[in-house]
Amino acid sequence: QVQLVESGGGLVQAGDSLRLSCAASGRTFSSYAMGWFRQAPGKERELVAAISRSGSSTYYSNSVKGRFIISRDNAKNTVYLQMNSLKREDTAVYYCALSHSLSIMTRVDEYEYWGQGTQVTVSS
Repeated sequence: QVQLVESGGGLVQAGDSLRLSCAASGRTFSSYAMGWFRQAPGKERELVAAISRSGSSTYYSNSVKGRFIISRDNAKNTVYLQMNSLKREDTAVYYCALSHSLSIMTRVDEYEYWGQGTQVTVSS
């Protein structure tokens, strides 16, 4: 069993930065790819960023590319999402997720474990 706990969400203004953290427990964290998803009201959950088990490969959606950075610290069993130049359209609940795959996965159904989510609200 895997437990994922997100933290770092909050209310910020457009243009601000925020860093989300996701602490994992229960399995060998370094063996699995990780992803950050978000879901806005009335919209489907979408992949924002993903990272391979070693951290050497990353993926970003077009909407956040150049603004967000995903990273991981396998010694701390933690994955991070640094969000810069935030926009109103970044407002959503952000979830971290773990995939049993060794490489980056991009679909929701390819991730087996999910955190409870953390709210990010960007005001103009």
